[in-house]
Order: sequence, then C-alpha cells, then structure tokens
Amino acid sequence: MTSLVVGILVFVAVGILFLLANLALGKLIRPDRPSAAKGEIYECGEKPVGTAWIRFDLRFYVVALLFVIFDVEMAFFFPWAVVFGSANRAGDTGLPDAERMNAANTIAPGTTTAPDPATMQAFAQFAFAEFLIFFAILLVGFAYLWKRGDLEWVRSLGGQVREGGREEAQKSTKMEVVGTEIG
Repeated sequence: MTSLVVGILVFVAVGILFLLANLALGKLIRPDRPSAAKGEIYECGEKPVGTAWIRFDLRFYVVALLFVIFDVEMAFFFPWAVVFGSANRAGDTGLPDAERMNAANTIAPGTTTAPDPATMQAFAQFAFAEFLIFFAILLVGFAYLWKRGDLEWVRSLGGQVREGGREEAQKSTKMEVVGTEIG
C-alpha cells in the first residue's frame, strides 16, 4: 500500500476510535434517571398541541432538496475556477518561467518542466467550454423546476376570479398545492 492509502486508513481508524470513545465515555458518565417529563414531546419550549401523526407538507422537503442540489453544484465551481485560473497563468507568456511552473504545479503536482503556453491556453479554453456546458445543464434543470412550479410556494385560489364571479371566488378558502386541494 502507498503511504497515501495508509494515511487515509489511519485517519478513518482514528476518527472511528474517537467516536466510539466519546460514546462509551458518555454512557459511563451521564446519569440515568428516566422520568415521565423527560419522555414528553419537546417542541421548542412550547406545550405540544395535537398529535404528532399529521400530514407534513412536502414542500419543505422539496425546497430543502433543491437547495442542497444547487448548493452542491455551485461548490463544483471553486475547483474549476482554480484549474481555469492556473491554466491561464501557466499559459501566459508574459510571466516568468518560475511563476508559470508554480501555476502548472497547481494543476499537475510534480511538473518539472515549463508547460507549453499554447497547450495551457488550449486547456484553459477547454475548461471554460466545460464550465459553459455544466452551467447550461444547471440552467436547464432550473428552468424545468421553474416551469413545473416547484419553485412556487402556495398558489391561492381564493383571490382568483372563477366562472361564477368574484363573490364565489372570495368565498372559497381552498388552496391548491401541487395538484391537490386542502381546505
């Protein structure tokens, strides 16, 4: 095994050992005094109202998943920016060879010769084209979600005019939620 694999395995083993040691220490130190009050439902200091078996609105999950998806996708832009910037610096003929070597080592560690500026510029253009394709895919996904209505929260039917007139529309208190009605 290489030293990198050994280092990773040692890191994972120490992490697991640290976790198990803290769990065992907590089990030994903490007091064990169960009571009825400790078994009650706790809702941010408020008295629990109703049952816990209610239908939870899925829009919360949809918004959270959309945030995670687009947030993680945005995290991929940082490594791309590092590679793109380093490729541009390595391909800049106006910079000294030492600085170009430093930029090339950011992309490919262990580089011993100065990179060809034309190759590095072509690599930077390729990286930029990759970025445009990646961003276009993100935009297509975003447009799809927007068109589908997943980015809208609640569409109230109470304020919309129906065939029966404005009075009937104002009497209605139902709300449309992605194909279902609640009221």
